[in-house]
Amino acid sequence: MPELVLDHISQSYGSREVVRDLSMQLLDGEIGCLLGASGCGKTTVLRCIAGFEPLTRGAIRMNEEALSTPNAMLAPDKRHIGMMFQDGALFPHLSVAGNIAFGIRAQTGAMQRARVDELLALTGLEGSAEKFPHQLSGGQQQRVALARALAPKPRMLLMDEPFSSLDIELRERLAIEVRSILKREGMTALIVTHDQHEAFAMADRVGVMNDGEITQWDTPYNLYHRPTNRLVADFIGQGIFLPGTVLSNTTVEIELGVLYGHIPTECDASGCAKCSHSCYVDVLIRPDDIVHDDESTMQAVVESKLFRGGDFLYTLTLPSGAQALSLVPSHHDHAIGEKIGIKLAVDHVVAFRRTDGKRAPHDHVVAHPVKFVA
Repeated sequence: MPELVLDHISQSYGSREVVRDLSMQLLDGEIGCLLGASGCGKTTVLRCIAGFEPLTRGAIRMNEEALSTPNAMLAPDKRHIGMMFQDGALFPHLSVAGNIAFGIRAQTGAMQRARVDELLALTGLEGSAEKFPHQLSGGQQQRVALARALAPKPRMLLMDEPFSSLDIELRERLAIEVRSILKREGMTALIVTHDQHEAFAMADRVGVMNDGEITQWDTPYNLYHRPTNRLVADFIGQGIFLPGTVLSNTTVEIELGVLYGHIPTECDASGCAKCSHSCYVDVLIRPDDIVHDDESTMQAVVESKLFRGGDFLYTLTLPSGAQALSLVPSHHDHAIGEKIGIKLAVDHVVAFRRTDGKRAPHDHVVAHPVKFVA
């Protein structure tokens, strides 16, 4: 049974509609994420769930209990929902133990101490009970904020960009740690972020938001390998679209070869897959889809490169003049302007119908067949 249901909700500030006909579900114990750029409406959704903003349409339910409708709102303090804010919002005059116990002050002293000790152990903060926030690192402060939010044992936890003030390396590491803590607590949670690495590290399901709508609600794996539209394909990960031509309902040809697999639903829906030939598409090629191979007769020119420690991210110019990205182990250090051998290592066809209807510019390029099952 779903723990949280957002049923076609909309929310407006005056005449401006910020959230539009949005639906999603979170199962009990599941961690979800709303991912998108600033201004897409993700924080507004969080505020609606918390009870800080009214709905103009739709309903929010938790365990089949209505929390918000256009005509009625349960007060925020009656929803039993925990909140973890962007800056932690710790009380500087309280110790770590005092911050954690803040939301359970109505309990007996013994019960408070037991819960605080439990959460100190859970968050790896043993020995820090008497310290004050200014004596802690940024990561430790966020653990305290998490422990404080979990202390009253809420029905679910909402997190608003909780790691955005931390450096990139710490952000991803802490996201993994927080996921582990939430899973050990069996906590249902929803995070909003603009950082896809953070989203993938934490969430079981991610919703990519754009202009107040969820364009795809799915697992991180499917968002990367099976995006349902061009917006998600562009937003998630890195990659470049190469023009292609549909040869049949199971094959598509690009400059680098003939790909065998499932041709996207977008083509099927438009009817162009029925023609078997000459349907023009753009095929998404990720950096890990192009492998460096010194023995390959297929070659490309190194246009630029980005050293990332264990690997290089090469921008390659193909014979047609089109460009593609390739992730290459860093011991293959090639010069700008050098030709290198490449081959395809594609697992999934990700393609969308070309809106201009123009044929691919590689019609006279000799294709190297590449077979796979998508």
